[in-house]
This record gives sequence, C-alpha cells and structure tokens, in this order.
Amino acid sequence: MQKELLWQSDMENGHFKNPILFADYSDPDVVRVEDTFYMTASSFNYTPGLPVLVSKDLVNWELKNYAIKNIDYPRYDVPAHAKGVWAPAIRYHDNKFWIFYGMPDEGIFYVTAEDALGDWSEPYLLLEGKGYIDPCPFWDEDDRAYVIHGYAKSRIGFKSILGIFEMSPDCKKVLDDDRFIFDGTVTQPTIEGPKVYKRDGWYYIFAPAGGVKPGWQTVLRSKNIEGPYEEKIVLAQKDTVINGPHQGALVDTLAGEEWFIHFQDRGLYGRIEHLQPVVWKDAWPIIGVDPDEDGCGKPCLIHPVPKGMLNVQPTYLEASDDFMSDSLGLQWQWLGNHKDNFCQMVPETGLKLNSLNTGDPTTRSLWHSSNVLTQKLVCPAFRAQVTLSVAYLQNNEQAGFVMFGGQYAYVAVRKEHGKRSLVYVESFGEDETKEENTKVIVPWGHSADEITIQMQLNNDGEKVTMKMAYCLSDGEFVEIGDEYEPIDHQWVGSKIGIFSVALDQSCDHGYAVFKNFQVEGLPTPVKH
Repeated sequence: MQKELLWQSDMENGHFKNPILFADYSDPDVVRVEDTFYMTASSFNYTPGLPVLVSKDLVNWELKNYAIKNIDYPRYDVPAHAKGVWAPAIRYHDNKFWIFYGMPDEGIFYVTAEDALGDWSEPYLLLEGKGYIDPCPFWDEDDRAYVIHGYAKSRIGFKSILGIFEMSPDCKKVLDDDRFIFDGTVTQPTIEGPKVYKRDGWYYIFAPAGGVKPGWQTVLRSKNIEGPYEEKIVLAQKDTVINGPHQGALVDTLAGEEWFIHFQDRGLYGRIEHLQPVVWKDAWPIIGVDPDEDGCGKPCLIHPVPKGMLNVQPTYLEASDDFMSDSLGLQWQWLGNHKDNFCQMVPETGLKLNSLNTGDPTTRSLWHSSNVLTQKLVCPAFRAQVTLSVAYLQNNEQAGFVMFGGQYAYVAVRKEHGKRSLVYVESFGEDETKEENTKVIVPWGHSADEITIQMQLNNDGEKVTMKMAYCLSDGEFVEIGDEYEPIDHQWVGSKIGIFSVALDQSCDHGYAVFKNFQVEGLPTPVKH
C-alpha cells in the first residue's frame, strides 16, 4: 500500500517547520548514539509501550520499536486510563541503552537493551512506592550513580519538588534514602520531568514548571549534584502560539550543535513535538530564539536544519495499513494489556479481530475493553476508512471504527437476536461510570457481509469536528450520526481505532476481518 507523508516538517530547502512530529508522543526524551538519535515517550495504559523512534537529523523520525510488550500487573488487563508508564528517560551507558520510567502507583522501573531496535529486557523494579515519577538516571565521573525524579501529588500528597537517591552503578539496588534537592513551590510551581546533564563542572537539571499548558522551561545548575541549585527560566511561550512549552530533552550532534526537543499540548491532538536550537551564555542555556536578548528564549516555527543534516530523505509516521503483513504495524497499540488471542494476521485476507469481552462484564462500554486497537492522530485533518467483513459475527457482538478520547464515538455493525444492524454510538459520563448512548440504528436489510466505514476529521483553524459515513457494495458513502467534536483525555490525545468485541460473557466467540485501512491527509489552515 502506498504510504503518504501525512505531516512533513522537513521543508527540503535547508529549513524545518515545527512541530517536527504532529503526534502524541508525550514527555519525549532523546539520546544520540554515534550518528543516530533515539527517542522514547510516555505510553500510559497503551500496549506495547515505551515507543522507540529513530532519526538521523532530529527532524525526520520513524517509529521502529517498543521497549515493553505489556505492563506486568494484572490490573492493567483492563484499561487503567491515565495510569501506567509515565515520562521516561533514555540513556546510553556501559554499551547499553537504558530507559527509566515511573509508574505513579507502583514505583520506578527500567529496561535495557544492547540494540534499541532489538529485544529489551524485562522491566526491573528499582524503587517501589506510590508517587515517584519522571525518573532520570545519572552516572557521574566518580563511578557513583543517581536517580533524580519528581513527585505526583495525586499519589503522594505534594508536588513542585524534585528528589534524588543514589543507586549502585549497575542499577540493581538503591543505596540510600530518597531526599529533596529542590523545592520549586514558590518560584517554580509544578516543577517536574527532570533531565540531568553535566557540562564544564556544572550539574544541570532541565525541568518544566508552571503547568503543562501555561508553563515554561526551567534550568537548575549547581557545582554539587546534591545542590543547592540556582534557577533560571530559559524558554517560554512569550508572543508565540506555542503554549507550554513543556518537558523535553537536550541532545547534541556530531557537528557540535545542541538542540532541545519538547512537547506542546494541543488538546485533542495530544502532546506534539517541537525542535529548538540551544546556545550557551554565561554557563546558562538559551533555548529557541532570543530576539530581545533577555536570556530566555521563545519557540521558533521555522529554523535551519541541524548543521550537516541536509539531504536526509523526508520520513514520517505511518498510519495506513493493508494488514497483509505477518504482524501488526507499529502504529497500532491496544487500549490495555493484550493477549495473543486478541487477533491473527490472515495471509491474503486481512486482520482478524476476535470478538472478546475483556472488560467489565456488567457494562458494554469500549472504555473497559483492552482489545480496542488504536493509533495516534498524526496530522491536523484527515479522511480515514477501513473495510470489514462481518460474516462471522455471533450474537451479542459488534465490530467497527472509533474515535477514542476522553469521550468517544463509533460506527459499528452489531448483531443481536440473530439480526445485524448498523449503529452510531457516543459515550458519556465519568471515567469510572462511562456509558454509551446508541443514537442511530440502521437495520441491515441486505445480504452483504462487507462494509466500509469512513471517518473524516475537519479542522477549519477554529474548530475540529468529525463526521462518519458508511458504504456498501454500491460505492456510495452515506453519512451516519452527528457532527462530533473529539476531545483529549487526561495526559493523552484522541486516537482512532478498530474493534470487534463481545457484549456478553459467552465463550462462543465470532470475529470480524479488517482490511485496507487507509488514511489521507486533508488541507487545513491550522496554526503550526
């Protein structure tokens, strides 16, 4: 299937435009190993988790791997929305890649690999406990090793503070008590997401503060890793449209330049990635551009590409999938922990999704179903469609296409009492009591076993809306349901997804077969 560049940051004229990734890779961190850059990001309750993206120029990125298959706690077998894997840090040390990450209800973990694109180790629980988040490891020149991290108020009762503990250099055990090294309550409220570096004898902690949307980038520095730390705001929104700008990574290039990758919260699109130049003055970094020369930069929209990075082939994230491979495309993630019986790749046919009820047996809500297969939005506006065969759906089962966020809407073929119908459904209610309202029911009324469902996301620069339609064998699309306004959920943006689920606890499950999943970008006046 021909793949389309749905978002292109590389302007192919020696410049790039921000964002470099119009996709929800929250809390990004980046490391360079030789001439290759590796990025990871939060994955929360979605699996596989801890994505690994690769670039040769910091502008053009491809998704290449995941570091964890599932989350090793049974509670994640049902989607634990907004929980799970938070804010990782990726490092290269002792000839291995390391990803440290916090799970706010469980503790601080890490995984390792000699090859970032190969198999990663099983997660190792370094420090157990609630409220520890955003860990960043640091191996000092004296062979001592530390973890600097933040705290989640929702679990531990306070925030705006950074902590530190020493660990053995092999990361097998914690050597002392966790303790505070910086209190930002007054001057840097909600400071979090620390990333630790050492330069010219200074210890630097890059950390966002002020909150996700209204906040800024702070840098702390000290001659002693334990502090005390001086503080300086080095990047802020100022007069730009780039709110935040929030948590990210400092990285250097072979040419000796330094750059900062950070995210911007874009609501329903999630947390999208920007690239900013970094210069140093008086042993402080300035991120972005600083036309008023006050020592605090602002984000740039267009900038020359990193030095020595011309003529890199433009790449981007894949969204379309013909399901003809022997494995799922990397763009797909399940809503919770997944099992082998969720799906099978059927050669020359497509993706077989088994109609399972993996969630709460007392509800029909997709909100509680781990076997919903999702992918991120990767451009501001698009038209997506998928064809599915429903010949083998059993009673009390449905299969369809969903826009999934804090609330969601879907079109599905539902089979009840031996009869099929086409339904348009919207969710409502709070997370713990999420319900669904079937707003449109169209009797099947024909013998066809195949249907194509289409979703169109429109962005006029002021408002983002979605409309769904379906097509039977005559090739004409018929709109169904209301104009819908997608929304984000806590920490994550909206996603598109496909599913085949059971509406009861019967063991006699059917299935649906999906093929020709296509995503086409649409013009939009949205501000970058």
